[in-house]
Amino acid sequence: MAKEQTTLLHIAKALGTSIGTVHRALHDNPGVSPETKARVLEMAKNLGYRPNLAARFLSSKRTLRVSINTLKGTTSFWDEVRAGIREEAASHPLENVELEFRTYPRIGEGEVEAFQAALSEKVNGILVFPSSAQALRPWIRRAARARIPVVCVATDAPESSRQGLVSIDTLVSGSIAADLMGRFLLGRKGAIAVTVSDMAITEHAGKYDAFESTMRSLYPHLRVLKPIEDHGTEIEAFGRFRKLLEECRDLVGAYVTTEVSIPVLQAARHAKALAGLTIITTDLFPDLVPEIRSGAVAATIYQRPRAQGEMAFRVLRKFMVEGGNTPDELALAPHLVMRGNLDFFLRRQSRESIKESSDPLPASTEELATDFV
Repeated sequence: MAKEQTTLLHIAKALGTSIGTVHRALHDNPGVSPETKARVLEMAKNLGYRPNLAARFLSSKRTLRVSINTLKGTTSFWDEVRAGIREEAASHPLENVELEFRTYPRIGEGEVEAFQAALSEKVNGILVFPSSAQALRPWIRRAARARIPVVCVATDAPESSRQGLVSIDTLVSGSIAADLMGRFLLGRKGAIAVTVSDMAITEHAGKYDAFESTMRSLYPHLRVLKPIEDHGTEIEAFGRFRKLLEECRDLVGAYVTTEVSIPVLQAARHAKALAGLTIITTDLFPDLVPEIRSGAVAATIYQRPRAQGEMAFRVLRKFMVEGGNTPDELALAPHLVMRGNLDFFLRRQSRESIKESSDPLPASTEELATDFV
């Protein structure tokens, strides 16, 4: 595992002083005593701090302007992604950072316009959820020609010249869900439904392919149906799953690959079919908690949205400050949440939320929020 790069925050914590003092000492600014400067320099050396790249950026007095182009979302998933981005941006408080949040209401609606707006504003970098990779591909290439690095978060836009990708490992997610489903349904035969937003989204297609392949290999007595595409809307998710329940009388399980799981549960209840179904969902949000506690949801695959946001900004920052042409791809291992470890994850989410609310945005970090409807 690569060693974490030492920052000014690490030096400040080690010395029990402020980041501002460390910054002034390292850059020979006035207001720092010779003794303090010596201590800071010694600690920086001991911790292996590399000031050259940071100093090069700081001395330029530039402001990093970053556009974060994401869905509004129907649950807390995208809120968590954006919270992770804010936290990572705030971990470098001496840099002038402007976060420009451009959100679009639904998959395929407004994301091209949001990307165009970011380019017209001449931002330094773009974090994007490319739900319509084909439509965004020429715009991402245009950004690359303008030397504006683009990092995809949660799903990919292949062959687009994007500089980075941070997502969950879809092979692991789909395979875990399939193996769990098969074990829960030992001794039973029937059909398994898989809901996705859109098979054009690489993340969703990857999960479905991994799920179907694992089920076919390990549990051939259970057949996986063609994916249900709900396009990220609750009404469509409810209607399509309700229709499936009417048409498929031997349905025994469902794997929901996206955050739109509550409508699937509601449709099963409406059809009085919930008791006979094993349901595996994705992510963890307040409305899903009682469903896990009651056993209506057997398990959920937690995609670590806050970590995705943090690491996506970290990757983007590296390209903005250091440059480079080699794409950086990170696939995070998902976490499995069930009744037994549910409270552990809820406590951790609570601690993260408290930390976020107690850490004010640094004065050097500004935000602009724009909705693309």
